[in-house]
Amino acid sequence: MENKLYIVPTPIGNLKDITLRALDVLKEVDVIYCEDTRNTVKLLNHYDIKNNLKSYHEHNEKLRTEEIARQIQSGLSIAIVSDAGMPGISDPGHTIIKYFIENNMEFEVLPGATASITALVSSGLDNDKFAFLGFVPREKKKLKEFYELLDNLQMTSIIYESVHRIKSTLKKLAEVYPNRKVVVCRELTKIYEEKISGTCNELYNIYKNKNNIKGEFVIVLDKAEVKEELLDIKKLLLEEINNGLSKKESVKAVTSKYGLNKNEVYKISLEL
Repeated sequence: MENKLYIVPTPIGNLKDITLRALDVLKEVDVIYCEDTRNTVKLLNHYDIKNNLKSYHEHNEKLRTEEIARQIQSGLSIAIVSDAGMPGISDPGHTIIKYFIENNMEFEVLPGATASITALVSSGLDNDKFAFLGFVPREKKKLKEFYELLDNLQMTSIIYESVHRIKSTLKKLAEVYPNRKVVVCRELTKIYEEKISGTCNELYNIYKNKNNIKGEFVIVLDKAEVKEELLDIKKLLLEEINNGLSKKESVKAVTSKYGLNKNEVYKISLEL
Protein backbone atom coordinates (compact mmCIF):
# COMPACT_ATOMS: atom_id res chain seq x y z
CA MET A 1 0.00 0.00 0.00
CA GLU A 2 1.48 3.35 -1.07
CA ASN A 3 2.25 5.82 1.69
CA LYS A 4 -0.42 8.39 0.90
CA LEU A 5 -3.85 9.54 2.04
CA TYR A 6 -6.98 7.67 0.94
CA ILE A 7 -10.41 9.30 1.19
CA VAL A 8 -12.79 6.35 1.54
CA PRO A 9 -16.60 6.65 1.29
CA THR A 10 -18.65 4.30 3.44
CA PRO A 11 -22.26 3.03 3.20
CA ILE A 12 -25.03 5.53 3.95
CA GLY A 13 -27.19 2.81 5.49
CA ASN A 14 -26.92 -0.60 3.86
CA LEU A 15 -23.54 -2.13 4.77
CA LYS A 16 -23.36 -3.89 1.40
CA ASP A 17 -23.03 -0.53 -0.38
CA ILE A 18 -19.23 -0.35 -0.31
CA THR A 19 -16.78 -1.04 -3.12
CA LEU A 20 -14.28 -3.89 -3.20
CA ARG A 21 -11.47 -1.36 -3.54
CA ALA A 22 -12.65 0.52 -0.46
CA LEU A 23 -12.56 -2.71 1.54
CA ASP A 24 -9.05 -3.47 0.27
CA VAL A 25 -7.84 -0.02 1.35
CA LEU A 26 -9.40 -0.35 4.80
CA LYS A 27 -7.66 -3.71 5.23
CA GLU A 28 -4.25 -2.59 4.05
CA VAL A 29 -3.63 0.95 5.32
CA ASP A 30 -1.63 1.45 8.48
CA VAL A 31 -4.22 3.64 10.24
CA ILE A 32 -7.89 4.53 9.67
CA TYR A 33 -9.03 7.94 10.90
CA CYS A 34 -12.78 8.06 11.43
CA GLU A 35 -15.51 10.45 12.56
CA ASP A 36 -16.72 8.10 15.31
CA THR A 37 -14.72 4.95 16.09
CA ARG A 38 -17.86 3.22 17.42
CA ASN A 39 -19.61 3.49 14.04
CA THR A 40 -16.56 2.49 12.01
CA VAL A 41 -15.95 -0.58 14.18
CA LYS A 42 -19.40 -1.90 13.17
CA LEU A 43 -18.48 -1.66 9.48
CA LEU A 44 -15.06 -3.24 9.97
CA ASN A 45 -16.46 -6.06 12.08
CA HIS A 46 -19.07 -6.79 9.42
CA TYR A 47 -16.24 -7.42 6.94
CA ASP A 48 -13.88 -9.00 9.49
CA ILE A 49 -11.33 -6.20 9.12
CA LYS A 50 -8.89 -5.49 11.93
CA ASN A 51 -7.05 -2.18 11.86
CA ASN A 52 -5.87 0.75 13.98
CA LEU A 53 -8.54 3.42 14.47
CA LYS A 54 -8.13 7.05 15.47
CA SER A 55 -10.72 9.82 15.72
CA TYR A 56 -10.99 12.55 13.07
CA HIS A 57 -13.90 14.93 13.57
CA GLU A 58 -14.78 18.63 13.39
CA HIS A 59 -13.32 19.35 16.84
CA ASN A 60 -9.84 17.92 16.16
CA GLU A 61 -9.66 18.19 12.36
CA LYS A 62 -6.87 20.80 12.23
CA LEU A 63 -4.69 18.99 14.77
CA ARG A 64 -5.23 15.60 13.14
CA THR A 65 -4.54 16.98 9.65
CA GLU A 66 -1.00 17.96 10.60
CA GLU A 67 -0.53 14.64 12.43
CA ILE A 68 -1.64 12.65 9.37
CA ALA A 69 0.66 14.64 7.09
CA ARG A 70 3.64 13.82 9.33
CA GLN A 71 2.72 10.14 9.43
CA ILE A 72 2.51 9.90 5.65
CA GLN A 73 5.84 11.69 5.29
CA SER A 74 7.31 9.06 7.63
CA GLY A 75 6.12 6.27 5.32
CA LEU A 76 2.65 5.31 6.59
CA SER A 77 -0.55 4.89 4.56
CA ILE A 78 -3.68 6.53 5.99
CA ALA A 79 -7.42 6.27 5.25
CA ILE A 80 -10.09 8.74 6.30
CA VAL A 81 -13.74 7.72 6.59
CA SER A 82 -16.84 9.49 7.90
CA ASP A 83 -19.77 7.83 9.65
CA ALA A 84 -21.64 7.54 6.35
CA GLY A 85 -21.05 8.60 2.77
CA MET A 86 -18.23 10.66 1.29
CA PRO A 87 -15.80 12.44 3.64
CA GLY A 88 -15.69 16.16 2.92
CA ILE A 89 -19.35 16.41 1.91
CA SER A 90 -21.02 17.92 5.00
CA ASP A 91 -18.58 15.77 6.98
CA PRO A 92 -14.93 16.14 8.04
CA GLY A 93 -12.43 15.76 5.19
CA HIS A 94 -12.45 19.05 3.29
CA THR A 95 -9.79 20.62 5.53
CA ILE A 96 -7.22 17.87 4.99
CA ILE A 97 -7.81 17.76 1.23
CA LYS A 98 -7.15 21.52 1.01
CA TYR A 99 -4.03 21.07 3.16
CA PHE A 100 -2.68 18.29 0.93
CA ILE A 101 -3.31 20.29 -2.25
CA GLU A 102 -1.60 23.36 -0.82
CA ASN A 103 1.40 21.29 0.28
CA ASN A 104 1.67 19.21 -2.92
CA MET A 105 1.03 15.97 -1.06
CA GLU A 106 -0.49 12.94 -2.76
CA PHE A 107 -3.99 11.72 -1.95
CA GLU A 108 -6.65 9.59 -3.61
CA VAL A 109 -10.44 9.88 -3.42
CA LEU A 110 -12.31 6.62 -3.93
CA PRO A 111 -15.80 6.75 -5.49
CA GLY A 112 -18.78 5.57 -3.49
CA ALA A 113 -22.08 6.19 -1.77
CA THR A 114 -23.41 9.68 -1.07
CA ALA A 115 -26.89 10.53 0.17
CA SER A 116 -27.20 13.71 -1.92
CA ILE A 117 -26.98 12.03 -5.34
CA THR A 118 -29.05 9.03 -4.23
CA ALA A 119 -31.83 11.38 -3.13
CA LEU A 120 -31.60 13.53 -6.27
CA VAL A 121 -32.00 10.56 -8.62
CA SER A 122 -34.80 9.15 -6.44
CA SER A 123 -36.72 12.44 -6.49
CA GLY A 124 -37.56 12.45 -10.17
CA LEU A 125 -36.96 16.21 -10.29
CA ASP A 126 -34.81 17.76 -13.02
CA ASN A 127 -31.19 16.78 -12.51
CA ASP A 128 -29.44 18.20 -15.56
CA LYS A 129 -28.39 21.07 -13.25
CA PHE A 130 -28.52 21.00 -9.48
CA ALA A 131 -27.09 22.71 -6.40
CA PHE A 132 -25.97 20.97 -3.23
CA LEU A 133 -26.55 23.35 -0.30
CA GLY A 134 -25.58 21.12 2.62
CA PHE A 135 -27.28 21.58 5.99
CA VAL A 136 -29.73 24.45 6.52
CA PRO A 137 -27.78 27.20 8.39
CA ARG A 138 -28.61 27.93 12.02
CA GLU A 139 -27.21 31.46 12.21
CA LYS A 140 -29.87 34.09 11.48
CA LYS A 141 -27.87 36.03 8.87
CA LYS A 142 -26.79 32.90 7.00
CA LEU A 143 -30.33 31.54 7.14
CA LYS A 144 -31.64 34.74 5.51
CA GLU A 145 -29.01 34.41 2.76
CA PHE A 146 -29.95 30.74 2.33
CA TYR A 147 -33.59 31.56 1.55
CA GLU A 148 -32.61 34.50 -0.68
CA LEU A 149 -30.60 32.00 -2.72
CA LEU A 150 -33.53 29.58 -2.93
CA ASP A 151 -35.87 32.39 -4.03
CA ASN A 152 -34.39 32.54 -7.53
CA LEU A 153 -32.30 29.39 -7.89
CA GLN A 154 -33.06 28.03 -11.35
CA MET A 155 -32.04 24.46 -10.62
CA THR A 156 -32.97 21.64 -8.27
CA SER A 157 -31.58 22.05 -4.74
CA ILE A 158 -30.35 19.29 -2.42
CA ILE A 159 -30.52 20.10 1.28
CA TYR A 160 -29.55 18.09 4.36
CA GLU A 161 -31.50 18.41 7.59
CA SER A 162 -31.43 16.77 11.02
CA VAL A 163 -34.31 14.99 12.70
CA HIS A 164 -34.50 17.77 15.31
CA ARG A 165 -35.10 20.52 12.74
CA ILE A 166 -36.99 18.82 9.91
CA LYS A 167 -40.41 20.08 11.03
CA SER A 168 -39.29 23.70 11.45
CA THR A 169 -37.53 23.67 8.08
CA LEU A 170 -40.54 22.21 6.28
CA LYS A 171 -42.74 24.79 7.99
CA LYS A 172 -40.53 27.60 6.67
CA LEU A 173 -40.46 26.10 3.15
CA ALA A 174 -44.27 25.83 3.24
CA GLU A 175 -44.55 29.49 4.26
CA VAL A 176 -42.33 30.86 1.50
CA TYR A 177 -42.80 28.28 -1.30
CA PRO A 178 -46.17 26.60 -0.58
CA ASN A 179 -46.69 25.23 -4.10
CA ARG A 180 -43.11 24.36 -4.97
CA LYS A 181 -42.44 20.65 -5.57
CA VAL A 182 -40.34 18.89 -2.97
CA VAL A 183 -39.26 15.35 -2.11
CA VAL A 184 -38.25 14.43 1.44
CA CYS A 185 -36.03 11.34 1.74
CA ARG A 186 -35.32 9.56 5.01
CA GLU A 187 -33.28 6.48 5.98
CA LEU A 188 -31.98 6.04 2.42
CA THR A 189 -30.86 2.47 1.57
CA LYS A 190 -32.14 1.17 4.92
CA ILE A 191 -35.07 -1.18 5.61
CA TYR A 192 -37.42 1.68 6.48
CA GLU A 193 -36.39 3.96 3.62
CA GLU A 194 -39.00 6.63 3.00
CA LYS A 195 -39.49 9.05 0.10
CA ILE A 196 -42.49 11.39 0.14
CA SER A 197 -43.26 13.75 -2.76
CA GLY A 198 -45.62 16.72 -2.98
CA THR A 199 -45.66 20.47 -2.57
CA CYS A 200 -43.87 22.15 0.34
CA ASN A 201 -47.23 22.81 1.94
CA GLU A 202 -48.34 19.19 1.56
CA LEU A 203 -45.10 17.83 3.00
CA TYR A 204 -45.26 20.11 6.03
CA ASN A 205 -48.84 19.01 6.73
CA ILE A 206 -47.70 15.38 6.59
CA TYR A 207 -44.67 15.81 8.84
CA LYS A 208 -46.12 18.20 11.42
CA ASN A 209 -48.23 15.37 12.81
CA LYS A 210 -45.50 12.72 12.78
CA ASN A 211 -44.06 11.63 16.11
CA ASN A 212 -40.89 9.72 17.04
CA ILE A 213 -39.24 10.57 13.72
CA LYS A 214 -35.79 9.02 13.28
CA GLY A 215 -32.93 9.30 10.79
CA GLU A 216 -31.19 11.93 8.72
CA PHE A 217 -33.13 13.75 6.01
CA VAL A 218 -32.39 14.84 2.46
CA ILE A 219 -34.73 17.46 1.02
CA VAL A 220 -34.80 17.77 -2.77
CA LEU A 221 -36.46 21.05 -3.78
CA ASP A 222 -37.62 21.93 -7.27
CA LYS A 223 -36.18 24.97 -9.03
CA ALA A 224 -37.77 28.36 -8.45
CA GLU A 225 -40.50 29.59 -10.75
CA VAL A 226 -39.36 32.38 -13.02
CA LYS A 227 -41.03 35.52 -11.74
CA GLU A 228 -43.15 37.47 -14.19
CA GLU A 229 -40.94 40.53 -13.96
CA LEU A 230 -38.05 38.43 -15.24
CA LEU A 231 -39.87 37.36 -18.36
CA ASP A 232 -39.04 40.43 -20.46
CA ILE A 233 -36.70 38.31 -22.55
CA LYS A 234 -35.74 41.12 -24.90
CA LYS A 235 -34.56 43.16 -21.94
CA LEU A 236 -32.60 40.23 -20.55
CA LEU A 237 -30.92 39.61 -23.91
CA LEU A 238 -30.01 43.28 -24.28
CA GLU A 239 -28.47 43.29 -20.81
CA GLU A 240 -26.22 40.39 -21.77
CA ILE A 241 -25.28 42.04 -25.07
CA ASN A 242 -24.46 45.30 -23.26
CA ASN A 243 -22.20 43.26 -20.99
CA GLY A 244 -20.16 42.26 -24.02
CA LEU A 245 -21.71 38.98 -25.14
CA SER A 246 -22.60 38.22 -28.75
CA LYS A 247 -26.24 37.60 -29.66
CA LYS A 248 -25.59 33.84 -29.75
CA GLU A 249 -23.84 33.93 -26.38
CA SER A 250 -26.67 36.02 -24.93
CA VAL A 251 -29.26 33.43 -25.97
CA LYS A 252 -27.24 30.73 -24.24
CA ALA A 253 -26.75 32.84 -21.09
CA VAL A 254 -30.43 33.80 -20.72
CA THR A 255 -31.59 30.24 -21.43
CA SER A 256 -29.25 28.85 -18.79
CA LYS A 257 -29.90 31.47 -16.09
CA TYR A 258 -33.69 31.38 -16.23
CA GLY A 259 -34.42 27.83 -17.38
CA LEU A 260 -36.19 29.04 -20.53
CA ASN A 261 -36.79 27.28 -23.82
CA LYS A 262 -33.77 27.88 -26.06
CA ASN A 263 -35.75 28.00 -29.30
CA GLU A 264 -38.18 30.58 -27.89
CA VAL A 265 -35.34 32.78 -26.66
CA TYR A 266 -33.59 32.43 -30.03
CA LYS A 267 -36.73 33.53 -31.91
CA ILE A 268 -37.00 36.65 -29.74
CA SER A 269 -33.30 37.39 -30.28
CA LEU A 270 -33.98 37.64 -34.05
CA GLU A 271 -36.17 40.67 -33.32
CA LEU A 272 -33.25 42.62 -31.84
